[in-house]
Amino acid sequence: MHVIHHQQQLYPDSIAEQEQLVADVLTGVAPPSLILTEHPPVYTIGTSGSDVDVLMRQVEGDQIAVYHTGRGGEVTYHGPGQLLCYVVADLRREPDLHRHVWRLEEMVIRTLADFDVEAARDRRGIGVWVNSLKIAAAGVRCRKWITFHGIALNNSPNLKHFSGIVPCGMQDQPVTSMQKLGLDVSRSLLEKTIAVHCNTLFDPLVE
Repeated sequence: MHVIHHQQQLYPDSIAEQEQLVADVLTGVAPPSLILTEHPPVYTIGTSGSDVDVLMRQVEGDQIAVYHTGRGGEVTYHGPGQLLCYVVADLRREPDLHRHVWRLEEMVIRTLADFDVEAARDRRGIGVWVNSLKIAAAGVRCRKWITFHGIALNNSPNLKHFSGIVPCGMQDQPVTSMQKLGLDVSRSLLEKTIAVHCNTLFDPLVE
């Protein structure tokens, strides 16, 4: 899995990059890739979401952009301190989106285990949870069995920004972060760790 690092990207620029990668993977011009990045504060509305779940666009004086996006899922927040893991994977050998989402979740679960955090899936919805609180949200899109979008891991984001939305349709806003769990993990170490698990889980698809 080719790894692409961006310090920060505007959300529309990130989607445009992924769209191009999907086209390039389909034609064999580029390999499947993991994009690691952050976004300025933004609320994104997935294909199952609605504008009514955006409660406010300004939180504690911070103006937060809003975008409708083609990924599955409802409304979520992205911002500094949250690691976006966009996986452009080729599923033509294994056309199973449920398995793909499982891999995304597993990538984060194994990463957190390396920092002594016991994380798991939860019946409330896809993503990764710690003590019944969501620490990573997942949403994907697939085109001709090439996937994009991915999973967002809360390392040290401003959790108060989640108060501007109904995250993933959950009124009680059960979100947490690695920082809130008492961890101080640098982004560079987090990226290295998650890339290792991404390669383990996704590289067999292209052997």
